[in-house]
Amino acid sequence: MDLPACASPRDAPALPALSREPYPGIVLRAALWLAFLAPFFYATYGFANWLASRHDVGSIVFGWERGIPFLAWTIVPYWSINLFYGLSLLLNNSKSGVDRLAGRYLTAQIVAVACFILFPLTATFVRPQTSGLPGFMFAVLGGFDKPFNQAPSLHIALLVIIWDHWRHRLAGIAGFAWHVWCFLIGASVLTTWQHHFIDIPTGALLGLFALWLFPRDGALPFAGFRLTADPKARLLALFYALGAAFALAGAAAGALVSALWLILLWPALALAIIAFAYAGAGAKVFQKTADGRVSLASRLLLWPYRVAAKVNVWAWTRKLPAQIVIADGVSLGRFPTAAEADAFGTVIDLAGELERPRGASIHWMSLAMVDLLPPSREARAQAVAAIETARGQGTVLVCCALGFQRSAAVVAEWLVASGRAATPDQARGKLAAAGRPVHLGMDAAT
Repeated sequence: MDLPACASPRDAPALPALSREPYPGIVLRAALWLAFLAPFFYATYGFANWLASRHDVGSIVFGWERGIPFLAWTIVPYWSINLFYGLSLLLNNSKSGVDRLAGRYLTAQIVAVACFILFPLTATFVRPQTSGLPGFMFAVLGGFDKPFNQAPSLHIALLVIIWDHWRHRLAGIAGFAWHVWCFLIGASVLTTWQHHFIDIPTGALLGLFALWLFPRDGALPFAGFRLTADPKARLLALFYALGAAFALAGAAAGALVSALWLILLWPALALAIIAFAYAGAGAKVFQKTADGRVSLASRLLLWPYRVAAKVNVWAWTRKLPAQIVIADGVSLGRFPTAAEADAFGTVIDLAGELERPRGASIHWMSLAMVDLLPPSREARAQAVAAIETARGQGTVLVCCALGFQRSAAVVAEWLVASGRAATPDQARGKLAAAGRPVHLGMDAAT
């Protein structure tokens, strides 16, 4: 994809998705990935099938599934994912785009096959005889795909990945048609009697995890990871990791009674991601952009955690003023609603874990920080500079989740840096006198 004719070379770094790369090089990169992924898929998927066929394995089937009709023609959309699998790699704007998509494919493949081996399941419905094109396609499918390899559905995981890849590239009628076709692909895993229902949400969770691990834009969550030396961060990482482990154990034990307990896999994964953030990955696990929005994968995967975070905000701040004016048009407060945000000229948001409220039309600046940890000196300095810049455009709200720590530390530093407080102690006293509690860490107070 070319840059606009009016763009100058210095514009290119701001638009990495539009940078010009020779397409033959992109195709070669995609072909090399396909040359690896195709045999890797058939080898690992076939091995898991063979291994499960040597033992009596169970199944997870809801009674209502027996009413799902068999629709032979839906084998066509079912098979079509193979075409989109290759095309998605070949039709990219950059080699890095190819690499990230291949990383998603590989992640889904490895995790799914590991589950197939550790927890094998089988499909219980016997398909009727079919003829014509559907009959031929079912015969080819049956040649390598036995009734095992069920949950999580690799078909659904790949569908989530491929759907996301094309939804950013198609608009209008083409975009609508793409969504409809993807719906048919998803439904076909049931109407071809290839999968049971439980395979779909578990496959979707896997697909979202792959999208999160290799996001379309921004830093990779694991890039530059170094285990934190901060004792408090390590303790919090352990706390969330134990929460993830308990949720996972609950899902495994509860599944022996009812498959509905598998819903605990969702919060288990969310808590594991938060543990990873505290262990050293930092705020980039939230995949929050400069304008306060988050990626689709982050929004859905971390939804259980964000719901708990919002409840926590309400519990701690329900009897407090939402925002308080500190000095010269700068206010401090909890994470705002859309209406509260629009009352200001600019919102400077330090809460990495919370997404900009929908409907907020205000100028929004996100400088994502991790909750319960004091912001670094560099992060505070960046936020202080942002406050001074934003003040020239109207009133400013500096917020985090509760407005007690991260935002309070930044506002305190701004008071000292701007000469509105002579010392950190005076800044702390000014914040405390304003009517909201503040909790400044040792580093933030000096």
